[in-house]
Amino acid sequence: MIDIKLIRENSDFVKENIKKKFQDEKLFLVDEVYELDQTYRECKVKADTLRAKRNEVSEKIGSLMREGKKDLAEKIKAEVSSINAEITVLEEKEENLETEIKKRMLLIPNIIDESVPIGKDDSENVEVEKFGEPVVPSYEIPYHADICEALSGLDKPAAGRTSGNGFYFLSGDIARLHSALLAYARDFMINKGFTYCIPPFMIHGDVVNGVMSFKEMEAMMYKIEGEDLYLIGTSEHSMIGRFKDQIIKESDLPICLTSYSPCFRKEGGAHGLEERGLYRVHQFEKQEMVVLCKMEDSFTWYDKMWNYTVEFFRSLDVPVRTLECCSGDLADLKVKSCDVEAWSPRQQKYFEVGSCSTLGDAQARRLGIRTKGENGTYLVATLNNTVVASPRGLIALIENNYQEDGSILIPKVLQPYMGGKEKIEKK
Repeated sequence: MIDIKLIRENSDFVKENIKKKFQDEKLFLVDEVYELDQTYRECKVKADTLRAKRNEVSEKIGSLMREGKKDLAEKIKAEVSSINAEITVLEEKEENLETEIKKRMLLIPNIIDESVPIGKDDSENVEVEKFGEPVVPSYEIPYHADICEALSGLDKPAAGRTSGNGFYFLSGDIARLHSALLAYARDFMINKGFTYCIPPFMIHGDVVNGVMSFKEMEAMMYKIEGEDLYLIGTSEHSMIGRFKDQIIKESDLPICLTSYSPCFRKEGGAHGLEERGLYRVHQFEKQEMVVLCKMEDSFTWYDKMWNYTVEFFRSLDVPVRTLECCSGDLADLKVKSCDVEAWSPRQQKYFEVGSCSTLGDAQARRLGIRTKGENGTYLVATLNNTVVASPRGLIALIENNYQEDGSILIPKVLQPYMGGKEKIEKK
């Protein structure tokens, strides 16, 4: 959510930002907020004037009673009563106007950074840099689900019977490799100085509204029937929500956290071949990183964070590239975002394994997260980034380490988490 001062002082700038995000259907919201805010401020000034007048005339009542001027005192009491009634009406109007303003403000997208490329959707995202040489082996690499099934590591039919499409059973060494990947990601981030956390896996609706747009929530979140609880789609939701309505000491910034959680997403629609595998699923696990910092430090942390993900995958010998997300591909709260994509030797192309975003003070404004220092109290900046999400990260690992004999080499950094095992082979 942007600062309403932007609409008061430069509504054309806000409208231009909306156009850059190809959301022209939202342009009318800026004018509506401007007009509602004008009315709100007029009501507030009028109510404040009446309160001052009430205080002024109320002070006369006591002295008039002491002077025996009871009739005049009663007349002033009636005047105070009338003022109170008018103030009550104005306060109700203020409250209704505040609600209507906020309803519209939540739909107006955040101001994107000037460096963000302009484009309608993810097809216009811009490649920034490649890390590692993408290799296509001389032998065929089977579909990842077939590799896992051949190693007795995947059972989707059974998951279909228990839970439906989009779920899976992992077993044996494949399940162990999945857990090893997440454990290594945890330790990787701890070694970078981040504090490890395990957050709640369900959150209240007001936290959901604080961390994402309504459109995203509808597309992603599972709601617990009959309760004000949602299953998280990423641990960022809980981790940012943790600081709701808090004032953080400026000396405690930056706050650098890395969190593990299962994640639950609707992932609606059919996806062809990927529907059979592990690429798009309703349940997965993820190691996340979250940073709260001063606004002026946000882009320094943004660059550090996506670089950590690149370093993580390169330590697994997985080639990756970074893509700058264009304006139309940015979620409404994001200022700037980039995707990290891993090389798929089977498909001979890259696919997304992580996303890094800075959201400016949008989440902090929605959730009331502030910091206090020598220069007063102000909103913090929030950032989030995927270290690894598995099974998607597992797919990249399997494909890039698949051998002609059907085995999978285990990268050295993961071997301690696999009991020293160097290879997964058919039994």
